[in-house]
Amino acid sequence: MPRTPGRPRSGIDDTVFAATLATVNSLGYARATVDRIAAEAGIAKTTIYRRWPTKGALITACLVDAFGPAPLTGTDRSQILAAGIRWIAAKIGEPGIGAAFAGVFTDAVNDPELRQILSAQLQDPYRLALQEVLNEPEQRVLFYIDVVVGTLLHRLGMTGRPMVDADVEALVSMVTTALNPPLSPGGPPA
Repeated sequence: MPRTPGRPRSGIDDTVFAATLATVNSLGYARATVDRIAAEAGIAKTTIYRRWPTKGALITACLVDAFGPAPLTGTDRSQILAAGIRWIAAKIGEPGIGAAFAGVFTDAVNDPELRQILSAQLQDPYRLALQEVLNEPEQRVLFYIDVVVGTLLHRLGMTGRPMVDADVEALVSMVTTALNPPLSPGGPPA
């Protein structure tokens, strides 16, 4: 059976995601329209809209792809938290990713449908993985995510640059200390 004309379907997502990050990186989130992303990818914008109904859905899918699985490794809670913080800080520092994340996050403030997409597709998989590996309840893990990601995106938004390594290490120290209080004499933390 002959192949239908056009680009192979398996490569479209990769092409669109690369074009999305390149466009966001060069033009900024607000100016990275679906038209411009399609032009960068060398495809029709209808090809994008068939897969992702909105720019927010496209950006979210792109971020899910760019982030991949979190390396939640270590022999204790502090090491696992530290690995997660260093990983997300590095990802946010990659070209286009931090700006895409901050932009779609800002758009979601006034878009309940986009908030649902972000929560279900981007946050929930990491939240569930952290809950499992840290054996923590949902609200505590959400607080951890808020503190870390919020701090990293705030720095990016205020300076236009990702957090420097020394500050990432200070964040690691603060979060691991706050979320891993020392054992009190005679038993576990209260």
